[in-house]
Parts: sequence; C-alpha cells; structure tokens
Amino acid sequence: MPLTHSSAELAAWLRLSLEPNIGSATACMLLGALGLPEQIYAQRATALVRHVPEALARQLAAPMPEDMAAQVDNALEWVSVPGRHILTLADPTYPQSLLTIADPPILLYVTGDPAYLQGPSLAVVGARNATPGGQENARAFARHLAAHGWRVVSGLALGIDAAAHEGALDAGPEGAGTVAVMGTGIDRIYPARHRDLAHRIAAHGALVSEFPLGTGALPPHFPKRNRIVAGLARGVLVVEAAKQSGSLITARLAGESGREVFAIPGSIHSPLSRGCHALIRQGAKLVETAADITDELGAGPTPAVRAAPRPEAPLPDHPVLEALGFDPLHLDTLQTRLTLNTGDLQAQLVELELQGRVARLDDGRYQRLK
Repeated sequence: MPLTHSSAELAAWLRLSLEPNIGSATACMLLGALGLPEQIYAQRATALVRHVPEALARQLAAPMPEDMAAQVDNALEWVSVPGRHILTLADPTYPQSLLTIADPPILLYVTGDPAYLQGPSLAVVGARNATPGGQENARAFARHLAAHGWRVVSGLALGIDAAAHEGALDAGPEGAGTVAVMGTGIDRIYPARHRDLAHRIAAHGALVSEFPLGTGALPPHFPKRNRIVAGLARGVLVVEAAKQSGSLITARLAGESGREVFAIPGSIHSPLSRGCHALIRQGAKLVETAADITDELGAGPTPAVRAAPRPEAPLPDHPVLEALGFDPLHLDTLQTRLTLNTGDLQAQLVELELQGRVARLDDGRYQRLK
C-alpha cells in the first residue's frame, strides 16, 4: 500500500513539484541536502541560498502563491477518490527502478494499481504512423511478454504504443498487465480516441504521469515522458521507428541506464525500418520473435503462461500475395508482376483485405500481413 502522507506533508510535496524553474534534479538535490519538503519550506532564504540561486531561495521561502495553492487543493481532492494515488520519493511503493535514472520525478500521479509500477517490465515503443504489420507485431510481442510474466510499458500514443497496450491486455487476467506513461496530466487523455483504452489500462494495470493535473499535450513533455518509460523497464523493444523519432530517444535513455535494447528489423525500403536498423548497427539485439526476448531475459518471477493455442491451419498460397512479397507496393507496380487486368486485381486485393491478409496503407500502397 502507498505511504499515507498527512495533507500538510503531501501539500508540501505537491508544492515542490509545481515550483517554477525547479526541475527534478534540483528538487532531488534540495531533498538530499535539507530533508523532506516541509523542512525545505521551513528554511529562510539566507539558508536556502547556500543551495540554489538567490531568486529561487526567495521563491521557496515566500508563502505559497494563491494559484499554486489552488492547484495543490485540486490535487488533494483528486487523490481522495478510490483508485487514485500520488506516489512521492518518500513512498515505499515508489518504483525502485526510477531511482536509478539521472532525474527521477519527485512524485507520480497514478490511476489504477501502483503495484504495476514494480516488478519485471519491458517497454514496447515505436512509430505513431505505424504500418498494419508493425502494429500486429507490437500486439503479438506484447501479448507473449505479458503472458510470460513481463509487464508491458508504453506511452499511450497512436500506432505501436496503443497496439502494445492492447496486446498486453489481450493476455487476459492471467497476464502481467500494462502501464501507460502519459505526456499530459493524468486527467487529460491524449489522444482523446484512447479514452476507452485508458480505462481498460487503469482496470488491468496503471496510468502514470509526473505532470500536474490539467497539463495539456505540449511537445516538450513527450521526450521528457520517455525517460520514465525507459526507467520503469528492464529493456526496450523498438518495433518500428523512423531515423529521427521519439522511440530512439527512449532506446538511447534505456541504453544509457544499462537497460537492454531490442529492435525488430524490417524492409530496407521502409522509412519506418531505418530507426530499428540504426539501433541494430549500434548494438541493439535483433529479434524476430517474442521468444527471442524471453529467452534473453528469462520469464518473469510469476509467469502466467496459458495453454498454447492450437496452431492455425496454414493459409493457401495466393498468387497476389506471392507477387506482393513483404514490401509495400503500389497497385501499378503489383500489376506489372501479374497478368491480371486492373479490375480483377483490385477485386482480389479487396478479398484479401477482408481476410485480413493484406492492408491498404494511407499512401495507397498495399502491404502483406500474413
């Protein structure tokens, strides 16, 4: 169970987290030097100036501004609802893995069960504009990991993140669950279309954010969020990523913190494979199946492996699939490989789409899924 702070103690923690011009690193330095937040705020500016610039010393020694006091009251009211928690660095249930990163958040807002922030976790991240194949890979890998005792951590974004959360939830109540680290205040679901997914995660895992209530989706917050994604996990799997992407930031942070980095290779023609290929060149472990990861890291301490499903009957070969291969192609390119007129080819592609064997991408190309 989380530590029960008095209202005054938690208010002091909240105030420290809301102070302008004081980041996690400075806050942790003050806590190490002076003790708990209440003790920091009991200091005079003349004592605080030994640790921070004079302007910050005067800020900390002054009474709490009215607008900040209103934010603190709002947070205290928010956390009074069952299923909501605020974990501070002084809380024994604060995730121990985050204490190993350079600037751990001094508090975390959590909806769901804080116990999901502990134990063996693996981050699954990737592109927002992921291909259907990439999303299916993320879903399948996450399902396997969750069924083998590994909690799946991701960022609730479109594309790979959402597929990873869904895959972990698909492992059912026997699975290890999933954690969504948000780049907004915990009361602001972004993107809005993931509201139902967020409710499912809160029921079978946890939503977590370091940002104050009401914080909107601001671009600088998402790279900052990524350090928590990497920090909670023992490793990071990158499914699809462009050469410059937030997923590579997460992978870099994981590597710098001594975590394992895994990457799924893809087509040499796909821009969304280039980030993964760059990671592999830099030493990330190439994986082709989820078993490659569990073989490397082992199963979680309490694996929840369900009976293996019966293998599906092999799908019959289809000439369009053979011509398509596994690289996305435009209709005219595909037609040059076949002796079909445009109408017949389009009809067969529609049939394959309905069977879930082919997907039409946003740019008009077709990609084989099975």
